[in-house]
Amino acid sequence: MSNGLFKVPVPHNEPVNSYAPGTPERKELKAMLEKLRGEEADIPMYIGGDKVRTDKKIRLSPPHDHQHTLGFFHEGDKSHAEQAVTAALNAREHWADLSWEHRAGIFLKAAELIAGPWRARLNAATMLGQSKNAYQAEIDSACEIVDFLRFNAAYMTEIYAQQPESASGVWNRLEHRGLEGFIFAITPFNFTAIAGNLPAAPAMMGNTVVWKPAYTQVYAADVIMQVFREAGLPDGVINLIYVDGPAAGEVVFNHPDFAGLHFTGSTGVFRQLWKTIGENIHKYKTYPRIVGETGGKDFVIAHASADARQVATGLARGAFEFQGQKCSAASRAYIPANLWDDVRNYLVEDVKSFKMGGVEDFGNFINAVIDERSFDKIAGYIDKAKESNMTEIVAGGGYDKSKGYFIEPTVIVTKDPQYLTMCEEIFGPVLTIYVYQPENFNETLDLVDQTSEYALTGAIFSRDRYVIDMAMKKLRHAAGNFYINDKPTGAVVGQQPFGGSRASGTNDKAGSMLNLLRWVSPRTIKETFVTPTDYRYPFMKDAE
Repeated sequence: MSNGLFKVPVPHNEPVNSYAPGTPERKELKAMLEKLRGEEADIPMYIGGDKVRTDKKIRLSPPHDHQHTLGFFHEGDKSHAEQAVTAALNAREHWADLSWEHRAGIFLKAAELIAGPWRARLNAATMLGQSKNAYQAEIDSACEIVDFLRFNAAYMTEIYAQQPESASGVWNRLEHRGLEGFIFAITPFNFTAIAGNLPAAPAMMGNTVVWKPAYTQVYAADVIMQVFREAGLPDGVINLIYVDGPAAGEVVFNHPDFAGLHFTGSTGVFRQLWKTIGENIHKYKTYPRIVGETGGKDFVIAHASADARQVATGLARGAFEFQGQKCSAASRAYIPANLWDDVRNYLVEDVKSFKMGGVEDFGNFINAVIDERSFDKIAGYIDKAKESNMTEIVAGGGYDKSKGYFIEPTVIVTKDPQYLTMCEEIFGPVLTIYVYQPENFNETLDLVDQTSEYALTGAIFSRDRYVIDMAMKKLRHAAGNFYINDKPTGAVVGQQPFGGSRASGTNDKAGSMLNLLRWVSPRTIKETFVTPTDYRYPFMKDAE
């Protein structure tokens, strides 16, 4: 038994490597990319202590080079989901009983492994599997996941340290138990860090997890699981399965021990899962925790006082980094007419200078979108804009999937602030701009607030502090992460806790203590030192 009030290492944000020419990290990453491209991975599921392989193998290929085979993963079925649930429940008691500092130690070790010897492999897997350039992979699959693990360990200790007051003769205590059952983590393709954090955060708090990643992220998910195992994660604490959503859901959401859902993905899927949980609520031992970060239709609004060059740079980066495949990506912008000519010229110049191609060429700013389904959807929006008399494409508009799923960063200008691409989430490199008259700024703020059902991220560009204050107030519920004179992407763990409301999710702020609180069930303990032996209270005595 450990005796001590332990302090975890003070967390700090992992420094971002530059990968500039001549740096050792560039040389190492280039070598790892070549190595992984020269191998064919055979990726199993991880259930309990077993690496599970099946007779159904699914091919993995880089989105920017879909003729190349990275390897295969073994797809499971309903029976594997059942095995994973059983493994999680079997591991639960021992894991929950393990002293918290040992749980913290495992994930802190995982952070150091990723920051050090596993960094190049996880970055390269993310680059090849998800078509991220070196910088986008570095800030995601190295720095952000390391930050999640380090900061979550510190937040855990803060939660445990929060204790009630005690009156004389009494000792009041509060313990934060893991939930009674198992957690189901469903993770997206676009961020390796999110894929790692969604199962790891509940596990750190004493829960056991069934983890189902997006099929298009399996290549890097396998590396994360290898790191967790090397860090000493016990068998069954996190079980990684590749099972079709409805088949997995049939098992998970009908199980009496289902205790929580940690989800990042589309709004439509999240709503359906919530509905299923609600319909099955009578089956569960406890009310499940439901935590989700879903879609976004993220905005940038520029005021007449803004700097046109700053606005254009915020749009170029905010809309087109990682091909716009960020929940936070700038997708709609409102630019005043007095700035428009300059913003347009700067933005078109930037877009025309983008190099597009595979991630192996570090000169490429733009890579491929994730798969053919996404490619076809995005191309469909571009085609509709080409045909509409309400829109003009001022940059990009081309696409080609012969070698990879490449779509040119596309800037659409619309006369209609309610046009299709101003309202619907596209999740690709498409930015739509509405030019408004500067005197209509107040009304345009109302448009920003009311146009979209989402409320994830947004940004205001202005050099007038009164305008910034007014915009913050009018857009109070339009974005869970609000940026002043910056692009609406790039939230950093420990600095800008991330999440939105409305149709964008439950706003439980990944990268903060708020998220971890969802994965514990507090128990209040009162210990009385001198126990009463008479039921009578003083007021009951006869007056003398």
